[in-house]
Amino acid sequence: MNNRVVHFEIQADDVERAKKFYENVLGWKIDQAMTKENGGMDYWMIVTGEGNPGINGGMYKRSDSEEAFHLYDCTVQVEDLDKTIEDFKANGGKITKEKSEIPGIGFFAGAVDPEGNRVGLMQATDWKPKE
Repeated sequence: MNNRVVHFEIQADDVERAKKFYENVLGWKIDQAMTKENGGMDYWMIVTGEGNPGINGGMYKRSDSEEAFHLYDCTVQVEDLDKTIEDFKANGGKITKEKSEIPGIGFFAGAVDPEGNRVGLMQATDWKPKE
């Protein structure tokens, strides 16, 4: 299936506190997947369940800048990120983070729809979501 929500992200002021919360309350498995040294940022992968419908996600420290949000941020997998970026712009959306590569995963761009809703756009290269 194309153009499917495949990933969500949670920003946290205190990642360890948030990690414990989601592990204890929802039983999610959360492990650090990247560090600033090997991927450009400290990042934790979230597994919400095995063998059940749904998606997994990630967590990172909330920024002190204008990038600070209190929300779950979803990412949609697209087949052609450049075309999707063009389509977003042509239909009243805005690109807030230009296309960049996430090593071993794919290409990512941040966007906002005409209503001001944030969405991530990803063209996977090596990574494939679990079905």
